[in-house]
Amino acid sequence: MQGIIGKKVGMTSIYSVEGKNIPCTVIEAGPCVVTQIKTEKTDGYEAVQLAFDEKKEKRTTKAMKNHFKKAKTSPKRKVVEFRDYGMEVKHGDKITVDIFIEGEWCDVSGNTKGKGFQGVVKRHNFSGVGDRTHGQKDRERAPGSLGGSSDPSRVFKGMRMGGRDGGKKVKMISLKVLKKIPESNLLLVKGSVPGAKGSYLIIEK
Repeated sequence: MQGIIGKKVGMTSIYSVEGKNIPCTVIEAGPCVVTQIKTEKTDGYEAVQLAFDEKKEKRTTKAMKNHFKKAKTSPKRKVVEFRDYGMEVKHGDKITVDIFIEGEWCDVSGNTKGKGFQGVVKRHNFSGVGDRTHGQKDRERAPGSLGGSSDPSRVFKGMRMGGRDGGKKVKMISLKVLKKIPESNLLLVKGSVPGAKGSYLIIEK
């Protein structure tokens, strides 16, 4: 799948030709460097490895320094493989935001914001247990029964309970490319995408 690595800049809104205010996300998409081309013969599968965002040399291992040196580029922070890339690329090539066309659709994936430990109302959209008129005092946001006590005498796997929420990989599919600004490597896609400002995203055509 043809794509690029990017970084979330933030959200804004633009006006359409009809005068509608459209919310959109600003993504710094590339430029990415092709650091490795994997083939069926050498690696057992076909993929293109892209690298994005500058990294200090002193924070890079010797092995990775040599890896980036082969591609004639400086050390990068984010390295991602794309299978079935769909376009001819060479070792050391630069992939820019120009691969996208305004008006086409793309998929954007990234890690959501971590929420820490959350209860069942926020984590699983529970409604809470009843109201206070029937004698309960402080149990509005409690999960309720977790199962039988004498039989089966245990909590089944997968029971929806409180726990750590967020921080998961999420893919938003079929987002419209509203605008691209090649001179600033910016891509504007309709709606919101997962992650906080400055987090890495994978944008696929």
